[in-house]
Amino acid sequence: MRILMGAQNCGFGPASVLVAVSRLLPGHERVFVGDGIAAEFARRNAPAFDGIHELTDPRRNGAAFLDRLLENSDRVVSVMDADLVLRSVVAHRPVVLVDCLFGFWQCHHSLARIRELCATLPRTSFAVARRHLARLSPHERILAAHFLADHSVVQNFPGVAQRMAEFTAARGDGAMHLTGPLVDLGGLRDARDAREAEPAAGGPDYDLLINIGGFKNFLLDFDAHNDYLRLVDRWIPDLLADWPRFTRVLVCGGPYAGHRGSTHHASGRRVDRRFLSQRELLPQVARTPHSFIAPGLSALHEATLLGRLPLGLHEQHHAHPFTIRNLAGTLFGDLAARFADVLPGLVLPEDDYTGTEALVSVAGRVLREDDLYARFRSTFNERIEKYLFLTAEQRRGGAAELRRVLDGPSAASVIATILTAAG
Repeated sequence: MRILMGAQNCGFGPASVLVAVSRLLPGHERVFVGDGIAAEFARRNAPAFDGIHELTDPRRNGAAFLDRLLENSDRVVSVMDADLVLRSVVAHRPVVLVDCLFGFWQCHHSLARIRELCATLPRTSFAVARRHLARLSPHERILAAHFLADHSVVQNFPGVAQRMAEFTAARGDGAMHLTGPLVDLGGLRDARDAREAEPAAGGPDYDLLINIGGFKNFLLDFDAHNDYLRLVDRWIPDLLADWPRFTRVLVCGGPYAGHRGSTHHASGRRVDRRFLSQRELLPQVARTPHSFIAPGLSALHEATLLGRLPLGLHEQHHAHPFTIRNLAGTLFGDLAARFADVLPGLVLPEDDYTGTEALVSVAGRVLREDDLYARFRSTFNERIEKYLFLTAEQRRGGAAELRRVLDGPSAASVIATILTAAG
């Protein structure tokens, strides 16, 4: 079976889930198509695919090429890329929508109204179909894609069960399947095995792993709206000054690809900035005793499934406050750093774009205003101190707590069932 695969071009989360799903399908021809940060991640993890096509102009010249790829495919797998689902429906190709943020999408129209629009969708062309859904917000178009897809695979998270019940009540025709973590299970297994096989005297490569994630999305970029990255650059020397125990630090993520990567030495200490593939990163997650992560679900799943409890970094975009808020009461959720520590009473807009825009503004203020930066440094140090002084038992308990909260049916068995049913 030839499977065309794509992911929402928004950070590393969707693309990392797509790579994890693709690795579950080694008996099929897996062809990636996409652009931007999703394509960068796919190229860095090229062994997960049998072919990679990067679209430089997906709305214009790339559209005809994408339509040809659809014509020559038996099935489509989309991770939160609503347009790819819509194109698949117009092309009469069976499509599976995979969603790791199902409870996050905000609705202004009722699900019944979205369902009605999907039921009356014209299928003469992608442009006509997209115009039909033009009144929907970007979040609502993803919810519409759930109604349009033949199968939906939904990653568990607090609030997901309630939304699945709402979809059932709205009489969606497609089958919806709940799963546990959508992560690279083979890579996690290899990382665990490698850690256990290490000689006792070998030790980890680093004392601290700082995982920034993909960073780039509909607003954030490496060279624009990038005050968060500049804030991290200002803070790392102060981190080393405040915590002499960290002598070898790995800072990883999309912003450090190619010429943006670097190694700095100072006073016998080293900081490496790198963009690693998933299977280069997972062994470091397994071995490194301490880690700070942008609070995305994929990185959180990977850490906890390796028995590690990370510390959440301050929020980059609107999905991060959502994650922390919904994990309140867990050790991870309660320990995570947040910009409200720096600006007490901070209220962010409940909107993806304006909420992210507000976080960009906050990061910029903290970067440029010395009194706010001093508060950022001191309050973050308070979080770090609490994290570092957790006992080994508390860390194991915190990781196990998250595994319980986020558990669900095996993604491998769910995907296998779908493809078996497809024949």
